[in-house]
Amino acid sequence: MARRLSFFLGPVLFLLILMIESTGLGEMTPVIALGAWMICWWVTEAVPIPVAALLPIIILPLTGVFTVAQACAPYASPIIFLFMGGFMIALGLERHNLHLRLALNILRVTGSSGNGIIMGFMISTALLSMWISNTATAVMMLPIATSVVTLLSEKDGFIKSEKSFALSLMLGIAYSANIGGTMTIIGTPPNVVMAGYANELLDRQIGFVEWLTLALPIGLTLIFITYLLLSKVLFRNTIKDVAGSADLVRNELNKLGKVSKEERLVIIIFGLTALGWILKPQINSLIGANLLTDHVTAMIGGILMFSMPVSFKSDTKLMDWEDTKRLPWGILLLFGGGMALAKALAAVGVIDQIGVAVQSLTGISLFLLILTVTAVVLLMTEFMSNVALVTIFIPVIIGVGNGLNVDPLLLVVPVTLASSCAFMMPISTPPNAIVYSSGYITMKEMMRAGVWLNIISIFLLAGACYFLAPVLL
Repeated sequence: MARRLSFFLGPVLFLLILMIESTGLGEMTPVIALGAWMICWWVTEAVPIPVAALLPIIILPLTGVFTVAQACAPYASPIIFLFMGGFMIALGLERHNLHLRLALNILRVTGSSGNGIIMGFMISTALLSMWISNTATAVMMLPIATSVVTLLSEKDGFIKSEKSFALSLMLGIAYSANIGGTMTIIGTPPNVVMAGYANELLDRQIGFVEWLTLALPIGLTLIFITYLLLSKVLFRNTIKDVAGSADLVRNELNKLGKVSKEERLVIIIFGLTALGWILKPQINSLIGANLLTDHVTAMIGGILMFSMPVSFKSDTKLMDWEDTKRLPWGILLLFGGGMALAKALAAVGVIDQIGVAVQSLTGISLFLLILTVTAVVLLMTEFMSNVALVTIFIPVIIGVGNGLNVDPLLLVVPVTLASSCAFMMPISTPPNAIVYSSGYITMKEMMRAGVWLNIISIFLLAGACYFLAPVLL
């Protein structure tokens, strides 16, 4: 019922704002009305979020804010193709089970001790989540983790020490999947939304390497803190050895067999793409022009996944077009819609007006400001989609930064990272929901761990971005 009401509330808000002439908003009126409609549908999910993101294509030309070409241009932004290329490469990793082989080999190295297994799962999950969706990563890791926990319960039932181990293991997977995605620019949708806004509204390019140098140390620190909090403090693990776990990992690797030709080709493409991102300045220097960008590199890798022949005789390729059914097209549309709205807000002066409105707060400490916006977003992301949240919130934050004569990136970056740090509830992120479905975690236990991690994350993100962002970005 609430969703049905929200469906009508969106267009009603739009019409009401258009009809109220006394607002004195002038040319800002249709854009603010459009924003109210989109935010209503995004927050309530009265329609699929990507569908709401298509509204600017209709409303902006009809209200005379943009031409059709101007309204559609953000949907073809280079940042969208960066993410599309990353998605294609991730699909190749998943199709040929390379991600599973990598995870199992890490687990083989970390050993059969209780803490070693927890750390191994967390490292594997975070590493995979840097490149493929955190949902897919959690779905893949959960059955392996469940098998390890089953080895314990088969011996003597499920005693307290084994329950603590299971809690640390399951929560470690969920939290590592969330954190891992923050460490690369293509790891999670909010990062790409942020990069798109930085390009559109601030004319600032945040490349793959620039983001990695900032986010990787923050992410690794948070992973290590999470490991200590779960296995040493909240759910102290006392299991020294999980008998049979090494055999389980070995058996899973045996099922995969030897590394196939397809896997080797995927590794080569993935490696070349990563090198293209990392060595971009050096390659452009050799070329003598800035022709290679992160977006071009990503699309080269994506196209190679579909064009690289496995066998010339059978004309078999690494991937077929049918595989793109699993590509999240809706996320790409959401990026375009968010950037179209942001571009319109900037064009009619809304962002400038936000800046003017907050100029009276000039006495506030920069660190306190960063801490406040980080805390607000981290709390909000527990209850709503992180993509919708950053899409709505970042243009406002940019206006605040401009109004206070603060580099907006000092506020935007911690807000973006905080949007992926939802640890308290199963509904907060798909990985949380996936591990909660295992039956080894109660709501109370997830909230207990999540509250502490949220508090730690707020101070870690705010502090790290306050000191590192000015230097690295």
